Amino acid sequence: MVEVDLQLPTAFDPFAEAKDSDAPGSKDYVHIRIQQRNGKKSLTTVQGLRKDYSYLKILKDLKKEFCCNGNVIDDKDLGKIIQLQGDQRKNVSHFLVQAGLVKKDHIKIHGF
Repeated sequence: MVEVDLQLPTAFDPFAEAKDSDAPGSKDYVHIRIQQRNGKKSLTTVQGLRKDYSYLKILKDLKKEFCCNGNVIDDKDLGKIIQLQGDQRKNVSHFLVQAGLVKKDHIKIHGF
């Protein structure tokens, strides 16, 4: 019999080095993502807004502006996250820039 030395790969986290690095701009981006639910349904999440903002007031304005429902989620690792119904990625990014909350070059839009 021939002995084979195998190394099984461990779970790879593509965001691990982004969390640990202190590179400029790695932590001050606002990430706008879309999550597919079932069928045509989807959620839009907004993560990375400054902690001194009132998330509930921002959510109230977003819901009123785009006629959708949403809520604020408290995550122990990621902080507060705003969730909105539907694909609102472009609307939210335009709203945040117009309201003066975030600069346009500090927004990253993820999704298909």
